[in-house]
Amino acid sequence: MTVSVAVVDAQTPGNVGTIARAMKNFGLTDLKLVDPPELDPDGEAYGFAGQAREDVLPEADVVTFEELAENYHTVATTAITNEDATKHVRYPFVTPQELADELQGVDSDVCLVFGREDVGLTNEELAEVDQICSIPASSDYPVLNLGQAATIVLYELRELTVEETQLPEITDRADQPAIEGLHDQFGSFLTAIDHPEEKRSKAGRLFRRVIGRAHPTGREVRTLRGLFRRVEQKLED
Repeated sequence: MTVSVAVVDAQTPGNVGTIARAMKNFGLTDLKLVDPPELDPDGEAYGFAGQAREDVLPEADVVTFEELAENYHTVATTAITNEDATKHVRYPFVTPQELADELQGVDSDVCLVFGREDVGLTNEELAEVDQICSIPASSDYPVLNLGQAATIVLYELRELTVEETQLPEITDRADQPAIEGLHDQFGSFLTAIDHPEEKRSKAGRLFRRVIGRAHPTGREVRTLRGLFRRVEQKLED
């Protein structure tokens, strides 16, 4: 199974570039454009595309909506699902997270279809697709920017599209008893240097906040405790 992305009748070149960039982030390269705006290599589409300006965007294919429906398992993304008993046509939908699980069992190639910035996809177009995906958002304002919506959906599908992800380095954070021992050692250090007693509580809180943000490793905690201890010993000599 391969996953492609289609943008239908985008009115803002920058959104096409943003979607191309999100595709690059999450391992996708096949971009389809239905009735696209002019994508000037010196314009905002390429400016917003980041490294996707080198391959994803210039290699995009211009196609018709009918070609998408005929050749792919199509998934339309929309904030308006018509999941309402009062509607003449009802469209069951899945969230991006649920979509990732469901696509595991699809044998044919998949195309994620994103619609216009203002009205999305028409009811006629929605009737032609195989699945509807909707991003849960506040009922007060459920409509997402086109580029945001694409990024969220592609992120949720990353296990299908990215072979190797890059994560921030995960440190071996010291366990909590060791952290508390460091705070005790700091308190002892304040006493040893004769820090004003009325200021020790505030200094301890500041030190605790710093250590909380730092997420020190076990080795770092042992080193700091050793330094404080040596200062205390020097002062006792």
